[in-house]
Amino acid sequence: MGSIDEAIRSAAIFRALPPEDRSRLAEVSTVRSYDKAEALFAEGDPCDFLYTVLSGRVKVVKSMPSGKEVILEIFGPGDPVGAVVAYEGRPFPATAIALEPTSCLLVRRGPFFGLLERHPTLVRGFLLGLTQRIVELTRRIPEVAGSRVETRFAHLFLKLADKMGRPGAEGVTIPVTLSRQDLADLTGTTIETCIRIMSRWHKEGTVRTEKDGFVLLDRPAVERLAAG
Repeated sequence: MGSIDEAIRSAAIFRALPPEDRSRLAEVSTVRSYDKAEALFAEGDPCDFLYTVLSGRVKVVKSMPSGKEVILEIFGPGDPVGAVVAYEGRPFPATAIALEPTSCLLVRRGPFFGLLERHPTLVRGFLLGLTQRIVELTRRIPEVAGSRVETRFAHLFLKLADKMGRPGAEGVTIPVTLSRQDLADLTGTTIETCIRIMSRWHKEGTVRTEKDGFVLLDRPAVERLAAG
């Protein structure tokens, strides 16, 4: 129970719950581990759980009619995955896949909403957590709201650096492997544009691509690009 309580406290949307409500939530929760490339859930699966990443990284991908898969988002520790769908009770519209060994807090959807109906303090704490999450997401709107492609790239790399970066002698290492197509999908551009930007950044000493991820070499330069 202690590990479940610790997992609940590490999840942003549950962090504001008082101890007694965390105990109630722990009774309908479990922690599950996933291997690299293992699916948490697949597109079309029923939404039986609310998922929150505790450790590791998860990508959410959408299958297109052409058969191509597009990355919609990458989630790290503390992030809820598929939360909106869980609240609405719809089947998952996309697939979530572990990018590396990952553990998640799984809350059973039905019993969780039963708890919300019976315990007003749990509702208040949950709404506070949701509000904080909405504020965080609202800050990301400039990433996609009519900004230039290079500005979107800058926002993406700053977000990845803040969420999973490891400071080092040369800069901040971002330990996630993304293809040029993945980066293009995440920023809403073409692979050709992505290749041009990443090539120029490499030559300018801004961001370097490595086998197991990226190194953010010049954060001030990226911050200036993000500012538009």
